[in-house]
Amino acid sequence: MVPPPPVNKPHVCLSTALIVCSMALLDAYLVEQNQGPRKVGVCIMVLVGDVCFLIALRYVAVWVGAEVRTAKRGYAMILWFFYVFVLEIKVYFVYQNYKARTASGSDLGPGVGAGSGSNSSGGGGGGLVIITDTLGRKALTLLLSVCMPVLYVVLAAIDHMEYVRPVKKREEIRSRLFWVVVDLLDVLDVQANLWEPQRRGLPLWVEGLTFFYCYILLLVLPCVSLSEISMQGVNITPHKMLLYPITSLVTINVVTLFIRGGNMLLYRDTRVSSVLVGKNVVAIALKTCTFVQYRRHLQGATMATGASGVVRVSTSLAGELQKHNVVVTHAAAGTPNVRSVSAMSVPVTLSVPMSMPMAGVPVAGVPPMLSQVMIKDLTTLPEESEGEDT
Repeated sequence: MVPPPPVNKPHVCLSTALIVCSMALLDAYLVEQNQGPRKVGVCIMVLVGDVCFLIALRYVAVWVGAEVRTAKRGYAMILWFFYVFVLEIKVYFVYQNYKARTASGSDLGPGVGAGSGSNSSGGGGGGLVIITDTLGRKALTLLLSVCMPVLYVVLAAIDHMEYVRPVKKREEIRSRLFWVVVDLLDVLDVQANLWEPQRRGLPLWVEGLTFFYCYILLLVLPCVSLSEISMQGVNITPHKMLLYPITSLVTINVVTLFIRGGNMLLYRDTRVSSVLVGKNVVAIALKTCTFVQYRRHLQGATMATGASGVVRVSTSLAGELQKHNVVVTHAAAGTPNVRSVSAMSVPVTLSVPMSMPMAGVPVAGVPPMLSQVMIKDLTTLPEESEGEDT
């Protein structure tokens, strides 16, 4: 039985700490948003869910630590999917609680909106509640923006890829992972607009569609990037990792551009980030140029391969030719290679395109000169004497 690979304990501890801390902070949000007897029920449900989550995390995190020095990232994809699936469920309930508080007007705090008879202490308390609630919403966005990209970088584990020895190749892989991190922040910004303070709410169907579209992107796209690393294997070539750039170009750079543009033009949403709109425009231009250059490179390589033939003579065929005293010689067209032999020879000429350089062969792009393969049968035939003719 093959022993299991050694587990990278620091990697397991780091990934587990990130996951547990982010989950605990979201649990604090859920408990804080519920008051009275309902808080006890929420605490019990949160604890039961965390216990089940930790039991599954104990095994998956160890498997991730065992494959971190290999070229596979299968368990890393499982851990990411499992983590984001549970995390976004909690985020959804936090978002719905914020939305309910905004609709009921409880964000204004005690004493606010009670008329002109409100005292200064009540107004100050209401302002403090508004500031605290706004900071809480911003802190939730900051929590997701830090934990999710950092966990993705930890699961990718570029620094543990010992089989990638060239520094240039490792830096190129790291630059491609940086695009994944930027796209994660882009999706989180779109999703965070749903719970951050707003003057005018979006329609219910727009909010639901936006949240679950971002949910699917956060689940799937990092797994696509990790699967590319696994499929490349030990001989990883960063310029061939095009699955994620193509997918993110359509699902993130183009679609989120329309989402932000629609919210800004149709619903007068002032929270749209102009910086990330510019990022999407630049990303579309850069990725399009990359695809065009890569396609030209493939076409040039195909033409260069088709312009030159390859002559392969197998070892078994060469042995058979030697047994029957058959000599194979190559000669350029128009200059046959004739050998003076004592035995009668039966030449058979075959035209075969050659890939080896020869005199008179034009440059690439021009059809190469056909060479001749002369197969001479050197089997000795009995000579007839003149006496037998008479």
